[in-house]
Amino acid sequence: MHAALIQMTSGDLPGENLPVTRAMIREAAGAGAGFVLTPEVTNCLSSSRAHQRKVLQDEADDPTLSALRQEAADLGVWLLIGSLGLTTDDPDGRFANRSFLIAPDGSVAAWYDKIHMFDVQISETESYRESEGYRPGARAVTAETPFGKIGMSICYDLRFAYLYRALAHAGAEILTVPAAFSPVTGAAHWEPLLRARAIETGCYVLAPAQCGLHPATEGRPRRTHGHSLAVSPWGEVLADGGEAPGIVYVDLDREEVARARARVPSITHDRPFEPPA
Repeated sequence: MHAALIQMTSGDLPGENLPVTRAMIREAAGAGAGFVLTPEVTNCLSSSRAHQRKVLQDEADDPTLSALRQEAADLGVWLLIGSLGLTTDDPDGRFANRSFLIAPDGSVAAWYDKIHMFDVQISETESYRESEGYRPGARAVTAETPFGKIGMSICYDLRFAYLYRALAHAGAEILTVPAAFSPVTGAAHWEPLLRARAIETGCYVLAPAQCGLHPATEGRPRRTHGHSLAVSPWGEVLADGGEAPGIVYVDLDREEVARARARVPSITHDRPFEPPA
C-alpha cells in the first residue's frame, strides 16, 4: 500500500482549513496513495475555548467530516482524519478530540477519542491544559483494512507505551499517531518516542503532524513541531516531513511486520510479575 502523510498548518477557522485539506488529499491520491492520513485537529487548531465553542460542531453536523467522507468516496481511498475537534452532549461542555478512519466508500470504519490529555507545564511561559476543554476517551481501537490492521491513537498518547502494546496484542500492524506536537517537546522526544513504539511492537508507525505558526483570529497563536514521520517495524525512519506543509509518501508491506517480529519476537514474551512494594 502506498500511503501519504499530510503535514499542514491548520488555523482556527474550519471553513478556511477545509479546502486546503481537500486539495492535499486529492494531490496525495493523484500521486497514487491508497491510504491518506491528516494530522490532529485537522479542522481547527485553537488555544481559545470560547472560539472553539463558536466554531466547532457535533459529529452529525460537522462539515469537515461530511466533506472528507465524500472526498474519500470520490477518490476511492482509505482516509485517516487524524482528529477533529467536535462538540459533545457532556454536561460540562467539553469537546471530543476524535480520530476517524474512513473507508473507500465514504463510511466511517472506526473512530477513536484521544485517551491521554496534554496537561503539562513545559516552561514558565508555555503550558497546556487539554483536559479543561476536551474530555478523555476510554477505549482503545483497532480496525481491519486490506493492507493491515490499524491501531489508532492521537498525539500525547505516544508517551504511554502500554496503549501501543495493547493495540499490538490485539493484532495491530500499523499504528497511527496524528499529532500537533509542541516544538520544545517535539525537538526532544518526538522521533525517539515514535521509533520506540515501532521497535516495541514491530508495527509501522505513521505520524502525520501539524507544523509551523498557526493563524489565530482569537487567543494566542500556537506553533507546532512538524516532522511528520513514517517508521518501519524495525524502527527505521522511512520518511520525514520536515518543518513546512507538504506530503510525504511511504510504501507499507505487512510482510515487514512479520519479519521484524520474527527477528525479535518480544511481542510474544510478556510475563506476569508482581508490582514493586
